[in-house]
Amino acid sequence: MLWTLIIGAVIGAIAGGITGEKRGCLFNIVAGLVGSFIGQSLFDSWGPQLAGMAVIPSILGAVIFVAVISFFFGRSR
Repeated sequence: MLWTLIIGAVIGAIAGGITGEKRGCLFNIVAGLVGSFIGQSLFDSWGPQLAGMAVIPSILGAVIFVAVISFFFGRSR
């Protein structure tokens, strides 16, 4: 369980870096876990896997999740 949270946080941080969003550790974990679900639902489970998550589809799903959250709840600049 801890390994899954750590990998989720890393995936969320990568997605945040790609989209330019910096929202914190808890958001990175949620983005990584939800992004993993979205990515594997849309793109299947191909590529390397860590903690039961296909890394590349998970990152793509997390980028989609972070972009949607930023669109609806984005900070005004």
